Amino acid sequence: MSNTKHKAFPEHFLWGGSTSAYQVEGAWNEGGKGPSVQDVKQLPEGTSDFKVAADHYHHYQEDVALMAEMGFKSYRFSIAWTRIVPDGDGAINEEGIQFYQNLIDELLKHQIEPVVTVYHFDLPAALEEKGGWDNRETIDAFVRYCDILFDRFGDKVKYWQTINEQNMMILSGAAIGTGSDSMQKTYQQNHHMLVAQAKAMKHCHDKLAEAKIGPAPNISITYPKTNKPEDIQAAQCFNALRNWLYLDMAVYGRYNHQAWAILEANDALPTFEPGDEEVLKAGKADFIAFNYYTSGTVEAYPVGEATTDEKTADQQKGQGIPGFFRQVPHGDLEKTEFGWEIDPIGLRITANEIYSRYALPLMITENGLGGRDTFTEDGKVHDDYRIHYLREHIEQMQLAISDGVELFGYHPWSAIDLISTHEGFRKRYGFIYVNRSDFDLKDLSRIRKDSFYWYKDVIASNGENLK
Repeated sequence: MSNTKHKAFPEHFLWGGSTSAYQVEGAWNEGGKGPSVQDVKQLPEGTSDFKVAADHYHHYQEDVALMAEMGFKSYRFSIAWTRIVPDGDGAINEEGIQFYQNLIDELLKHQIEPVVTVYHFDLPAALEEKGGWDNRETIDAFVRYCDILFDRFGDKVKYWQTINEQNMMILSGAAIGTGSDSMQKTYQQNHHMLVAQAKAMKHCHDKLAEAKIGPAPNISITYPKTNKPEDIQAAQCFNALRNWLYLDMAVYGRYNHQAWAILEANDALPTFEPGDEEVLKAGKADFIAFNYYTSGTVEAYPVGEATTDEKTADQQKGQGIPGFFRQVPHGDLEKTEFGWEIDPIGLRITANEIYSRYALPLMITENGLGGRDTFTEDGKVHDDYRIHYLREHIEQMQLAISDGVELFGYHPWSAIDLISTHEGFRKRYGFIYVNRSDFDLKDLSRIRKDSFYWYKDVIASNGENLK
């Protein structure tokens, strides 16, 4: 319970929704687009590929009109690197540039602020064949790609995000289709991404005086399983490696000391090239975007005990390093039908912790509930469970604002149904139902869910009407 008097949401709060290119666009080989790692990876058995997805590429005008009907103030989406530079570092694809120009213009026509993520899990397959993030040349390819975006779209896009959930690509790479089998190699990849991000942020500031740019990691507070000092220490370690490593770097340009010590103890320290330290210090975030679905819980993990199976880990569960921490169920939290714990209060705790550490404006770029939505015979989708989830999280956002957190945007995952990274099309998140299943495309028609109308009222009342 809280005695805090509720403050209103800021007058120009950015209410919106979120998607990613490879999960929503489809048209994977149309318009000059090259293949990404998501197009060529091995999929979990029983889930569909990303070739059609929600076919947003062909339906973007209809989709934006529905977002406008909901009252969106902003739309957080990603640009597909391979739609702009099909092989990652070669010729520019003007047809891809035009698609995003059209999308951005459509958003602005409806007074919807574009919030652009430049990279969301979809490295060009051609770069992966050259070593991916193991190869330092990928840094230059990424920065060049970002420069193209800044040059072509910078006059219309104010808010930029660098790398979506870089921490999850590192911690749960096997589940996302990225990562490595060596901890040192994985954190060398991580270092290259951090250098690339810092360069991109510096270039953004140099090119676009009015633009704002920041990281978009998945940040969630980690609790100790018990009040034993060993468990509290384990939580501190996991918070450092999972959360603060990425934000310390984006804000201060340095590695978090505790995360560095964990890497050192596991022979996983990255190698710095000359100039890296200066580059990292020169890249400064203007705001922090973060994705939040749930909190985490850990306990002490004595060396010598059975190891955690990292192949079953995902964004929210299954992490562990002997001698430091082991992720475990909380025990007192409800779970979604897909096994993720639900912790709205954790969002308030997380927002306060981030803001107290970094004192930068915050934007929530993903938050939502995946469920097996049912399209009823009367043409409705009754998703009360999603409304309940979002309502409880919005209430905690308002409490965080009342605590003094400078929170200026909320983009639930997802604006429209799209393909889940792990569970295909059966796991739905959107306000808008897309009429297809994993292996039957049906007519891809768009249907407004109950949550569509509810969120429309939330936005219209600037967060006052949550009933």
